[in-house]
Amino acid sequence: MSAGKSFIAKLVVKPERRDEFVRLQTELKGLVFEHEPDARVYELLQSEDDPDIFYCVATFKDDAAFDHHMGIDFHDRLVPPILDCLSEEMGLTMARSLG
Repeated sequence: MSAGKSFIAKLVVKPERRDEFVRLQTELKGLVFEHEPDARVYELLQSEDDPDIFYCVATFKDDAAFDHHMGIDFHDRLVPPILDCLSEEMGLTMARSLG
C-alpha cells in the first residue's frame, strides 16, 4: 500500500474577506467529501490566536487521488476566489501520510 499524499496550507486572510473565505472553503470541503472518496482528510482549521489565520489539512489515498483533486471542476471554480481572499502568499507543505 502506498503512502497517502498530504498537504498542509497556511492561509492568512484579509480581515474584510474572512466571511467570504470561510464560505468558499466550506463549500469546497463539502464538495470534496461528496465527490472525492479517495480524500481521506480535508479539514479547515482557524487559529485561536489570530482569526485571520487558517490551516487547510488534506490527505489523499495516493498521488492519483491528489491529481484528481487538483483537476476537478469545482476546485478550478473555487480556488481562485479563495486565493484572492489572502493577504499574503499561501504557505504550502507537501507530505506523505505514514501508517
